[in-house]
Amino acid sequence: MDAKTIQVGDQILSADHITIAIGGTPTYPKVPGAELGITSDGFFDDLAELPKRTCVVGAGYIAVELAGVLQSLGSKVDLVIRFDKILRTFDSSVADILMTEMTSSGISIKTNSPPGKVEKNHDGTLTLYDIKGNIVNNDYNCIIWAIGRTPLTSNLGLEKIGIQLNPDKTIKVDDYSNTSVPGIYAIGDVIGKLDLTPVAIAAGRRLARRLFEPNQSTLKLDYQNIPTVIFSHPPVGTVGLSESEAKLQYGEEVHVHTTSFTNMYYAFTNKKPKTFIKMVTVGAQEKVVGLHIIGMGADEMLQGFAVAIKMGATRKDFNDTVAIHPTASEEVVLL
Repeated sequence: MDAKTIQVGDQILSADHITIAIGGTPTYPKVPGAELGITSDGFFDDLAELPKRTCVVGAGYIAVELAGVLQSLGSKVDLVIRFDKILRTFDSSVADILMTEMTSSGISIKTNSPPGKVEKNHDGTLTLYDIKGNIVNNDYNCIIWAIGRTPLTSNLGLEKIGIQLNPDKTIKVDDYSNTSVPGIYAIGDVIGKLDLTPVAIAAGRRLARRLFEPNQSTLKLDYQNIPTVIFSHPPVGTVGLSESEAKLQYGEEVHVHTTSFTNMYYAFTNKKPKTFIKMVTVGAQEKVVGLHIIGMGADEMLQGFAVAIKMGATRKDFNDTVAIHPTASEEVVLL
């Protein structure tokens, strides 16, 4: 096919504008016996019943979400990670707190254990070895690989028409979703920026308006300050720069404000998990460049604060807003 033509099954389709939004697929590790495990797709499609003992391999948001779900349902869960902590691309404070909460809930987090191979036992259970040959555990009923996703760019013939790829096989695009070939665009997981459904939808809407609506030639998606939530137990909400990212970018101009408290919901319960909030600001005006929340309701409270941060709010703007009492979110405007 050429740059204006694609084949879909037995159909040949032509268009002046073609958008590649084919997404990605869960990645299997290149270790012996990897096929004995399943991925996040298999979690939804292949599990007919709750595994008695589950191993989730991975340290990202998919891994911690699946581990939390299975543990809450009653499976005994091990979370096996390559390094010493989970969520290494997120703010370290919320990652450390979530790691503690997951451990206290009964999840066993096995650190510094890159997978080496998987073997099936006589009774049908699975044994996982680490890269050094040590047995991580020998009686898993299910191993779930949650080690990342691979863009579905292979076998599309992209190189034949001159579309440039990055080393990780994602498609190179500019700020306006243009690929290296005029008239061909790419959005979503295949560009490797933020692999989130709402991000792909937002990029697609802006691209369509730019191409087909009058006076929208400069419309594009701004990938800065996009809020995201990890539906872990407890949930995490985050927007903007982490503390370490801000210090790397702004140095001594960075100011960090934190608070930790127990939600009133837990006033009469034995278990009293904490909510933690971190605000990262920059400069004398203390412009808010990052907000990170872990705890009950973090997923719901983040959206409105993300709007303020996107608009360039300062800490004073937050402090000048009257708190809604008694709520957990009031603590953000009191920092």
